[in-house]
Amino acid sequence: MNDILFKALAFIVAICLLVAVHEFGHFWVARRLNFKVERFSIGFGRAIFRWWGRDADRVEYRIAAIPLGGYVKMLDERDAEPDAPDLDRAFNRRPVLHRIAVLAAGPGINFVFAIAAFWLLYLIGVPGLRPMVFQVEPGSLADRAGLQAQELIESVGKRPVATWEGATFAIFDEILSDGIIELDVRNKDNVLRNIEIDVRGRETEVTEPEALFDALGISPRPRLPAIAGQVTEAAAAERAGIRPGDTIVRVDGTPVDDFNQLAALVRARPGETLVFGLIRDGAPIELSVSIDRVEEQGEVLGRIGVGPISEWPPETLALIQSLEAEQRFGLVDGFTRGVARTWEMSSLTLRMIGRMLTGDISLRSMSGPITIADYAGDTAEAGFGAFVNFLGVISISLGVFNLLPIPMLDGGQIVFQIAEGIKGSPLSERVHMLAQQFGILFFILIFSVVFYNDLTRVFS
Repeated sequence: MNDILFKALAFIVAICLLVAVHEFGHFWVARRLNFKVERFSIGFGRAIFRWWGRDADRVEYRIAAIPLGGYVKMLDERDAEPDAPDLDRAFNRRPVLHRIAVLAAGPGINFVFAIAAFWLLYLIGVPGLRPMVFQVEPGSLADRAGLQAQELIESVGKRPVATWEGATFAIFDEILSDGIIELDVRNKDNVLRNIEIDVRGRETEVTEPEALFDALGISPRPRLPAIAGQVTEAAAAERAGIRPGDTIVRVDGTPVDDFNQLAALVRARPGETLVFGLIRDGAPIELSVSIDRVEEQGEVLGRIGVGPISEWPPETLALIQSLEAEQRFGLVDGFTRGVARTWEMSSLTLRMIGRMLTGDISLRSMSGPITIADYAGDTAEAGFGAFVNFLGVISISLGVFNLLPIPMLDGGQIVFQIAEGIKGSPLSERVHMLAQQFGILFFILIFSVVFYNDLTRVFS
């Protein structure tokens, strides 16, 4: 319960901050271009706190009960007849270019916020791991391309990469470009070579949530060895004689490489008696283990009562430490890299949306509030840098999403203003009504998809 509350709080803080930034963009530009702003609200519904500005406009500032959005209310004679002195300051009376500037300012400041967030991170240092491939699954896409374990990825698509975060971003970029992931890798003998992983026709599969590396058949981090860290009293493992510290190397003749593989083999064989090959104190032994049957969510699974070790073996820990890489830059370089990263992520986000619409990218890649809240809590728990990075990424998503030419979004409203400028007069009420109905339908579809994705992730 404490974990849920913490994640909910982190989500609310993130949403309120990013909404405040977005709406401040609209507000600030509107005030500079002489629009009359009547209200600045963070959240929807009943006001919890409110106060009024001391200038002539007496803008109402409020924090409302539902912290899932916000808005800036401007004077508009389509809503109410304004007083004569304020008529020229109504939104619909201002020049078209001014209206477009106000509408674009919200998404625009989201990108500015992202640049500032990444700039700050580059100034204080961004920790990461150099992109070493720890394991390659036999028969996988990566294996067929010739990638080998413990090779270091130096560039993706001829773009140098310093950490796994940068390599992952570049791999997605390659998938969206032509479906061929070009890698320059350096092996343990310091030999640099070029390989290509062909994922054409499988883009939907490899872009499923958290499926990229499994679909490619590579492991970006070392896997826990199949060593018995804890053995549950009276469970199948203890009854068979397995002890803490035993290394399980085989199950019924199937070689075991890591703890996850061991767990999968056991879960698939409830009620069966299997021969486990172990290494104990350097000597091989074999034990027969009768797998216990347990029921989870209506499914019968196997269990032996063995937990993994709590710490990496010394040699694995030393390798991880050797791959630690911190990206830290000065004021100018940090700002330049912040701008470049924001541009690249914005472009990638827009292209992913386009490929989702054509069916080339899985719709399951879209995340809703439950998943975002989960990430918010995890990054907040990980520390200041991780949370700031999360805010930058979400701010970019908000900026790109709001610029889509969909009615009810800033991008859709910009399209209306452009059309009005070309036509020379406002669009008809019927056009606005049809567009609004389309926008409502769009949001219903989007929210249905993201909530379905969220619930699927929760219950899976």
